[in-house]
Amino acid sequence: MFKPLNPLLHSELRLAVVSILVGVEEADFPYIKEQTGATSGNLSVQIDKLEKAGYISVEKTFRGKRPATICRLTDEGRQAFEEYIEALKSYIQ
Repeated sequence: MFKPLNPLLHSELRLAVVSILVGVEEADFPYIKEQTGATSGNLSVQIDKLEKAGYISVEKTFRGKRPATICRLTDEGRQAFEEYIEALKSYIQ
């Protein structure tokens, strides 16, 4: 039987963001934007959705005089990603 897929992670861009963050301690907005090829506006909206769900933490800071947005995967986000992968496996086995 197929397991339900988490609709929040089933979005291509949100899944890409979480996939990037699984492999690193943190990533800044420009890096995630470059890796995903997303527009700034769309990426910002998707990061906000992931943050509101508790899947990532977002820190707004400065590097010198320039603003910086740093994203980190939370334990809840890591668990949701692992569950998503397990559910996805039920579709391909």
